[in-house]
Amino acid sequence: MTSSNLNDIQQTDSNDGGSAFIQGTQVEITHTTSADSRPEFALFDFDGTLSLIREGWQQVMVPMMVTILADTETEESAQELGQVAEEFVMELNGKQTIYQMIRLSEEVAARGGAPEDPLVYKHRYHELLMQRVLSRRDALRDGSAAPTDWLVPGALDALAALRDRDVLMFLASGTDEQYVIEEAELLGVAEFFDGRIHGAVDDYRSFSKQMVIERILDENNVDGARLIGFGDGYVEIDNVKSAGGIAVAVASDESGRSGKADAWKRERLIGVGADVVIPDFREFDALCNHLWKGC
Repeated sequence: MTSSNLNDIQQTDSNDGGSAFIQGTQVEITHTTSADSRPEFALFDFDGTLSLIREGWQQVMVPMMVTILADTETEESAQELGQVAEEFVMELNGKQTIYQMIRLSEEVAARGGAPEDPLVYKHRYHELLMQRVLSRRDALRDGSAAPTDWLVPGALDALAALRDRDVLMFLASGTDEQYVIEEAELLGVAEFFDGRIHGAVDDYRSFSKQMVIERILDENNVDGARLIGFGDGYVEIDNVKSAGGIAVAVASDESGRSGKADAWKRERLIGVGADVVIPDFREFDALCNHLWKGC
């Protein structure tokens, strides 16, 4: 650890969990990083990390799964099925939606049911989700809502700050690519990625966030220490850490936008190795100062 990095840590207020907050902020440092490895590339998740258009998707997916699992005539209660579904849904959060539906098919079969093709479940879920988010998309399209109404607070300023640092940014989402591109444009963030937007495709084995990371590192001939990743899901944090990058958990309070970290996300993402936890991007300048010694 360099001396400048040590000075940063000395300026934080320790919390009772063993990590530290940058003084006067909600930016939580769980692992210190070397000041010699300043990020040159950034990977962003989309839903819950930048975009709030699909806020509440869990309240669509889990009840749908409970209904499907209950149709197997299992003796489990709706509450028990909800706990089962929520656990594997959140464990797979960040991967393509099809993986959650593959797991649903397996759970149906395990209870003696005859599962549908996972794509059938995916299409059913998407139809239900679009009923929830269509008005949000339409409001952004006709101008009755501003992009900041459906962005994680501070997101635009954070992206601009990284662009000013000449950080090359990539977007990778488990949501279908056509919708990610559409919604990134509606929110005014697509320009920051200049076509480097990746999402789920029909041939789901041909895309993953890990593949995007490997491509970034290989094509630019750099190691993982030059990569920083931002996400609110287990998968992207794990992938970035496995590559040797700096993993920033965006523990966003999607519905309340309180400026405080969502406790469930925070605990889970620290558990998978997040180096930093932020509730949103409103104090991004403090994180920049920590990582780049000024942003």
